[in-house]
Amino acid sequence: MQIAPRTPTIATVLEPPSRPRVDAAAGGKFRTIHTESVAEVIRAVRERPVDAVLLSAGFVPRDQVPSVASLVHGFPAVSTLAVVSRHDPRSTERLLDLGASGVRRVLDLSQREGWTTLRELLARPNSPAAAAILARVIPELDEAPDDCRLCFQSLVRLAPSVPTVRGLCRHFGLQPSTFMSRFFRARLPSPKQYLAHVRLTYVAALLEMRGLSVSDVAYRLEYSSPQSFGRHLRAVTGLTASEFRRRTSLVSAIEGLCERLFTPYRATLRAFHPLNHNGVAAVGRGT
Repeated sequence: MQIAPRTPTIATVLEPPSRPRVDAAAGGKFRTIHTESVAEVIRAVRERPVDAVLLSAGFVPRDQVPSVASLVHGFPAVSTLAVVSRHDPRSTERLLDLGASGVRRVLDLSQREGWTTLRELLARPNSPAAAAILARVIPELDEAPDDCRLCFQSLVRLAPSVPTVRGLCRHFGLQPSTFMSRFFRARLPSPKQYLAHVRLTYVAALLEMRGLSVSDVAYRLEYSSPQSFGRHLRAVTGLTASEFRRRTSLVSAIEGLCERLFTPYRATLRAFHPLNHNGVAAVGRGT
């Protein structure tokens, strides 16, 4: 069973004639959100996972340049690129403005090589938080069975959009009672605890993005309301969202996850089969 990666998403502020070309270049590899202004792009980044932003040097007006700095510095995990579709004095001047605002990469879409680079860049799913979590968790599972490694790898990748164990089990093709009983019999923490603490690492990652409010983070992680998010955070950590933001980094959240739920159970995990029954792997119904 394999968990399909999330389709990357890009948001753009491009001239209308360039938008169909970007859509065609996507080839189903990534989604596009075309907007008319930098303010609309920032709104899109706040409301949903966006992997990259394309800003046309020939289309972004001078009075929107200050907002570009807010985008770059408020959402450092989102790649912001300047694109050039034509070479003229206006585009050259705006490129200098975008560079002064923190944009560090330029794609020349007037050349074929620029489109090739764009496809290569955006066809690779970009999830820095998931990569950071897995880089720390996978060594803890070094001698674990394949299905155990798959279980936790999938849990890490799915956690931002799957807030319940029941939803996780739909992806694994297992009954929740069966899945939970395997953890119980192995004397491991419950799947709910693993899912909750992995989601906390994503909370830490999102709260490091200063452009996101607490409410934005709550909705991005599928909580029903900011109040529900705050209650859950306090129940698990004893902290308010503002306190958690001040005290917890992504790195410290990942370390806490491993110290509580992986390192003490390494010996147990080496013989743990959460997805297999009598050696037969579960087949997922979802992705």
